[in-house]
Amino acid sequence: MDLIKKAKKLPDVPGVYIFSVKKNILYIGRTVSLRKRVLSYFRKDLDYRIKEMVSIAQNLKYIKTDTILEAIILEANLIKKYWPKYNVKDKDNRSFIYIVISKSNYPRPFIARQRELKKFPKNSHIFGPYQSVSLLETALRIIRRIFPYSTCKPFSSKPCFEYQIGLCPGLCIGAISKQDYQKNIKNIILFLSGQKKRLFNKLKKENPRALKSLKHIQDVSLIVREELSQPKEAERIEGYDISHLTGKETFGAMVVFKDGKPDKKEYRLFKIKRAPKYDDLRALEEVLERRFNHKEWQFPDLIMIDGGKPQVDFADKILKRRHLNIPIIGISKFKNDKLVFPSKTKKSIKDLAENIKTILLKTRNEAHRFSLKSSRKKRKII
Repeated sequence: MDLIKKAKKLPDVPGVYIFSVKKNILYIGRTVSLRKRVLSYFRKDLDYRIKEMVSIAQNLKYIKTDTILEAIILEANLIKKYWPKYNVKDKDNRSFIYIVISKSNYPRPFIARQRELKKFPKNSHIFGPYQSVSLLETALRIIRRIFPYSTCKPFSSKPCFEYQIGLCPGLCIGAISKQDYQKNIKNIILFLSGQKKRLFNKLKKENPRALKSLKHIQDVSLIVREELSQPKEAERIEGYDISHLTGKETFGAMVVFKDGKPDKKEYRLFKIKRAPKYDDLRALEEVLERRFNHKEWQFPDLIMIDGGKPQVDFADKILKRRHLNIPIIGISKFKNDKLVFPSKTKKSIKDLAENIKTILLKTRNEAHRFSLKSSRKKRKII
């Protein structure tokens, strides 16, 4: 049975999927719907890295989970165990994300990058790698509602805000003993380790209420589900800007934001060769055509255009001509930085754009800054 036929028979439930060839695991992913997510790997508009992986893969396996939160944790534990080639290929090791829990009287989970792990004691509990900071923050908020932990100053005699909303167990006012606080942390460690059965047995004896909440975590997991329903979580955003220098030369800038932060090593500057002077639309067309001729570059999950409806519609036609299904968002500076979209843009894309508008504005500003500064130096002319 070929992989597409296997994908069509997958259940429509949360879980983890595994692509492999012989005994070598190529890629591990998590999803809210195994069938829909795995079938998406057989589209034509994927980046070169994913296409290569799918062409090599011979086997497809999956593991069902009760919730998407469990899938996120299982995915991280499996990646840590196998380090599949296509989960780490072309990725800077320093950018991997982890949860760290140090051994102390009143520890709490920290989110840290690979390069920050050396700051923690060697005997710390380390979980990961995970794929997204925002996703991890959401997951920890869900876990914290079941197993509260403190981020405030212990025994300060004043109740912190998080205590008032039920996230802090009251370490600030001495409302929890060291023993009970440590129980919460040990439960979090078991959960992040994927030891669900052991955790359930433990909670049956010491905390039936937490056990009930854990069994019904699917309700609150809908927050995470909404994030995962967006196209690849907009992990890679490319921003484009066209600039004229002294009225003689036109340049197009491409900047890249990954997980909300600029990745300057992937910036590119294009010297416009064919488009007429002052014709920004034709200059944009040239930039996009030349950019997507580089199939070895990872394709974006979202494109930001510094411009209004004319620029966005024009760019959308260029991508459709190339059969690329990548969402495009424009920012109109003449309408107080209003977000603009091509016709027939899905509501989920618009909602996502509004949620990450701050990042989109930073992308726009960075594209403009880069085009002016770098074009003067004529750095990396493509």
